Amino acid sequence: MKQPWHMVQDARRVVIKIGSAVLTDRDGLDHVMLDDLCSQMSVLAAQGRQVIIVSSGAVAAGVGKMPERSSPRTVPEKQALAAIGQGLLMRVYEEAFEARGLKVAQVLLTRDGLVPRRRYVNAKNTIKTLMEWGVIPIINENDTVATDELQFTDNDALSALVLHLAEADLLVCLSDIDGLYDKDPRHNRDAVKIDMVTKVDDRVLSSAGDEPGRAGRGGMKSKLQTARMVTSCGLPMVVAGGRTPRVLERLFSGESLGTFFMPARDRKIYGRKPWIAFALERKGQVVLDAGAVAALTQDGRSLLPVGITGVSGSFQEGDCVVCLDPTGREVAVGLCNYSCKDLEKITGRRSGEISSIIEKDSFKEEVIHRDNMITLK
Repeated sequence: MKQPWHMVQDARRVVIKIGSAVLTDRDGLDHVMLDDLCSQMSVLAAQGRQVIIVSSGAVAAGVGKMPERSSPRTVPEKQALAAIGQGLLMRVYEEAFEARGLKVAQVLLTRDGLVPRRRYVNAKNTIKTLMEWGVIPIINENDTVATDELQFTDNDALSALVLHLAEADLLVCLSDIDGLYDKDPRHNRDAVKIDMVTKVDDRVLSSAGDEPGRAGRGGMKSKLQTARMVTSCGLPMVVAGGRTPRVLERLFSGESLGTFFMPARDRKIYGRKPWIAFALERKGQVVLDAGAVAALTQDGRSLLPVGITGVSGSFQEGDCVVCLDPTGREVAVGLCNYSCKDLEKITGRRSGEISSIIEKDSFKEEVIHRDNMITLK
């Protein structure tokens, strides 16, 4: 496997997620900061790299135009501010890139809009076509229509999905904090930055808090959860300070900035499995015994009912569920072949017993087939 920072230098197609706190100040959109980042991304494009931007900032830009609405509380208020600010955000991007001879396109996504496989593929093809045309896609969640139940938790989660839609080589998250620390540097002066993470495990997750940035929904824990999903698909990710001088140019010249998250496997995974992991809402949970965990994560096998010890949530056949180990740690995500009610009936049973328990004309031996599952190594 390549050395960590060589993976950054060698990346030809890159998703760059820019957080709200990077793009905005107390008065709204920070035009100088945004122009500077566009200048840096133009340099990357001149190097032959394809850049895809996941940009926050629409709500904050709306607040800049409606300062009397600076503390939105309800979903409709936030959606209204996003509608006001999205046009301004895109105009500033368009002017900044146009001055450097580059074209941009706006792509607004919602989670429920990507649940049908056909729509997921359509979004994928649109982004592919834009890149073939030399146009930089600027992607955001469609906050105007997304609801709490159907939205991405934040643009960190959206950027992970975009990474796979674009079949990119690397995800760079630009944040108001310049990497992962062993404790929150905003409250602890002795916090030490971690340069590289080889595995996003429970110990690493516990080092980050839920506190979001100044203007966004996602905190460092959100970024770590995203890193876990990204690296489990064999892709690297970097979290760096968006306001660090020339941060992108320095990163892609091989300088060690921020925190690098190593891929958890050698082979990159694109296509159906990331769609399952990132686009679909998780409707339930199944708890596995140690033997089943090993079968899934080490041997690449399907999940059988004999290895299940518990079922929770309300889900139907074909819904997405998460698999937990005996300690409650997520180990896999996949499409379940049984409803929660039927699965409870066969939990702990051998596959040969299913036909005598489930009164159906046909049944599947696997609760989740390995082709419909992605493990979270």
